[in-house]
Amino acid sequence: MNDDIDLNLYKVFYAVANAQNITKAAEQLYISQPAVTKSIKQLENALGGSLFIRTKKGVILTAEGNVFYQYVKNILEEIKNANNKFNSLIHLEEGKIHIGASATVSKHFLMPYLEKFHKLYPHIDITITNELTTNLIKGLKNGYIDFLVTNLPMKDHSDLNIKVCAKLHDSFACSEKYLKDPKKVLSLEELLKYNIITQKEPSNTRAFLNNYMKENNINFKPDIEIVSYNLVVDFIKAGFGIGYVTKEFIKYELKSKELYEIKVKPKIPSRDLGIITLKNNTLNFASSKFIELISENKEKGLAT
Repeated sequence: MNDDIDLNLYKVFYAVANAQNITKAAEQLYISQPAVTKSIKQLENALGGSLFIRTKKGVILTAEGNVFYQYVKNILEEIKNANNKFNSLIHLEEGKIHIGASATVSKHFLMPYLEKFHKLYPHIDITITNELTTNLIKGLKNGYIDFLVTNLPMKDHSDLNIKVCAKLHDSFACSEKYLKDPKKVLSLEELLKYNIITQKEPSNTRAFLNNYMKENNINFKPDIEIVSYNLVVDFIKAGFGIGYVTKEFIKYELKSKELYEIKVKPKIPSRDLGIITLKNNTLNFASSKFIELISENKEKGLAT
């Protein structure tokens, strides 16, 4: 028996078995009758036995052919189901996305894209895991996260693809009741005379702040450290001190004057937000489309 049999031979066999007639099968397959006869002969030779018995009305399956037919029927139906499933996935009629991101990035950056994507492709299941970037990278490498969106820069990314998706601008901010003149430009030495509120370590945002202070020869120790970025903002609003925030994520608070930006010298460098994927790894159709959506709308100011 030849294990390397052309799938088309099985399809011809299936058509003949259903039609019980070579001529009818040829018409259904849009090929000639001799081509059908030749295909059946090739399959029988490869299998090493007869599949059909010729009758005056056409053909009927041998006992062995009937058993063979049941398996071929199941195989061809599974192939059809697989094709239909693949077609549904490629047209985003179904599918799944698993995104890794901090709660802050999810709320302030991803949400507009998630809303738009859901309107376009309502049958795609979306899961978001909020964790520290180090844990999200482990999830990415272990295969249960498709891609992650995180603050840059990152360490040790030789096996990762990094695509910048937004420019971020960090700042210090306070409520009007905390600082009488929030418009005054402060040196870092003057700034540290006030209570400073930041996120706890480890976080990329905190690491960026620590590095900024170190580059300016400032021995930095915040007065209040909080895990949640949103709580940092709440503490600033409540007048506990001056907080380290991202301007793009407090646009509403700045516009409504719940918070005021405090300019410092030297100026805080901008930083990037990136989409992280594994090198040499093919994304599913839904994840690729979501990333494409972010890229298409990057210049429109959708989220930042």
